[in-house]
Amino acid sequence: MGKRAHRPRRGSLAYTPRVRAPRPIAHVRAWPADTSPRLLGFVGYKAGMTHVFYIDDRKTSLTSGRELSTPATVIDAPPIMVCGIRLYAKNTRGLRTLTEVWTTPPEDLKRVISLPKRVDLQSQIQKAEELVKSGRVEDMRVIACTQPRLSSGPKKKPDLVEIGVGGSSVAEKWEYCKGLLGKEVRALEVLKAGEYVDAIAITKGKGFEGPVKRWGVKILPRKTDEGRRQVGTLGPWTPSRVMWTVPAAGQMGYHQRTDLNKRIFKVGTRGEEVSPKEGFKRWGPVRGDYILVSGSIPGPTKRLIHLRSAIRPPKESGPAPTITYIASTGGSG
Repeated sequence: MGKRAHRPRRGSLAYTPRVRAPRPIAHVRAWPADTSPRLLGFVGYKAGMTHVFYIDDRKTSLTSGRELSTPATVIDAPPIMVCGIRLYAKNTRGLRTLTEVWTTPPEDLKRVISLPKRVDLQSQIQKAEELVKSGRVEDMRVIACTQPRLSSGPKKKPDLVEIGVGGSSVAEKWEYCKGLLGKEVRALEVLKAGEYVDAIAITKGKGFEGPVKRWGVKILPRKTDEGRRQVGTLGPWTPSRVMWTVPAAGQMGYHQRTDLNKRIFKVGTRGEEVSPKEGFKRWGPVRGDYILVSGSIPGPTKRLIHLRSAIRPPKESGPAPTITYIASTGGSG
């Protein structure tokens, strides 16, 4: 008997179905457990990429102590405004909203939602405190509003996001959230250099694509009658139907993806430290707060990026890396 041909399946079924995300803002489905009262994430807009030279501080690495070059992503991170608190109760199907506490939101938010004419903050806080004391509250998160006018990009319409809160008890979380209500929070107050985060975003959309580009199947031989850029067979006679595992044409890109354990190189306040002189392509120069993250991040330029505290952090998490050089030419997108 001859050697059996090795034909591995083409394309991963790990992300199925490959459908368009409902909106360009990613939905964070889980937050890490943290006993210290703090925000468990931050958001910013992807400005572009650069490259960084730094000293490798991993003790078990073969290049430990040497200077390395690596690509890095620059995130324009203007301060966010905490405009609400959302309290959750637990039922048989997970968490459900009990109540919300809203302060007077910024005027720009009327581009996103209908703003109330009058906000009775004291009665909302009193109702929420009664729920916290009753023991019905399982968890709570803050509702934050981005301020894109403070960034360098062309965006003016703010985005509403939900950010998890750490704490050893519900009462501790409530006191921390109540202190943040109506205040601005900067990236420096939430993230620090050397920390590992998960980058969650909607990827770049590529529209409707065929099975060759979407799944990576081989192009058929030259003399194939029905066309070459398609699958060779739709499946066997039994079962007499097309299985969902058969590579087919459809939507490619614009999916929600989570990139785990991205290391933060630097969190700064002077964007000219990481911006090219001519500015980033399709974004411009970063002038205010920024976050420099190692490697690439899902999504195109201008996409809103969620940076969540690592839910499965690596064992080698140490202090801030020693950066020797940050490229400031090129303006890559």
